Amino acid sequence: MKIVILDGYTENPGDLSWSGLEALGELTVYDRTPPEQVADRIGDAEIVILNKTPLPREMLDRCPNVRYIGVLATGYNIVDVQAAKERGIPVCNIPTYGTDAVGQFAIAMLLEICHHVAHHDAAVHEGRWESCPDWCFWDYPLIELAGKTMGIIGFGRIGRTTGRIARALGMQVVACDSIETDEGREIGRYLPLEELFACSDVIALHCPLFPETQGIINRDTIAKMKDGVILLNNSRGPLIVEQDLADALNSGKVYAAGLDVVSTEPIRGDNPLLKAKNCLITPHISWAPKESRQRLMGIAVESLRAFLDGNPINVVNP
Repeated sequence: MKIVILDGYTENPGDLSWSGLEALGELTVYDRTPPEQVADRIGDAEIVILNKTPLPREMLDRCPNVRYIGVLATGYNIVDVQAAKERGIPVCNIPTYGTDAVGQFAIAMLLEICHHVAHHDAAVHEGRWESCPDWCFWDYPLIELAGKTMGIIGFGRIGRTTGRIARALGMQVVACDSIETDEGREIGRYLPLEELFACSDVIALHCPLFPETQGIINRDTIAKMKDGVILLNNSRGPLIVEQDLADALNSGKVYAAGLDVVSTEPIRGDNPLLKAKNCLITPHISWAPKESRQRLMGIAVESLRAFLDGNPINVVNP
């Protein structure tokens, strides 16, 4: 069985092993694959594994031997899943691998916004504390989170993880989700979206990108939020209308934003958020701790083995 990985570098830049997949077939790993080389690199391989390399219908037309597509991520919109289904090809994603890492990162962005730790560390190393006439100084307002309200949009596994950490910091947690669970009720109160907007001091996005959630943060919904709200997004970039958020940051309606995702990745130089006030942007790394990537690798191997045994799992196009 020939296995091709089209863009393995982000999953494994050298600190993990591909041995689990090597045991299942003849493995070829490419760090990255330009769109014009996808068909040639797949060739006659039966197994295709990818992360962010697009696999549209016309590419599947050119690769008739493909029997299985594995996505090294939870999101799978880069694959034409309907075209794969028509050809009897299961598309299998990787659920649950990054729950703790992504929840942790959301809170890390929030704490950086509240304390500007990196900025003040740089100031000390630049000699500003040594020359300070007082025994301490700070350049930004410092924010205590205890007693404030965290509103979480999307209260699945990752949203609940963020909620638990927020509670440990003394925050009140409210959430909005289409499915309410007892586990969620133990962490926070479910509210309609408009009530969540109105009462939250911090809003974290942990919902999937669907047509109904695209642009959920926009000029109109921002107007319903508290003045000085903090917004966090390490879910999907298109959940936010970026010009509307930039305008709200520059006006002060939104005090700060912590973003690990943007609408087009890598970010484009003309993204309005790059010049917005109090906007922390990181390069889509919430998922990337080694422990998280190791879990991802293990699930990818398990999924392929299950397919080869005739019982595919994690299929997104059944």
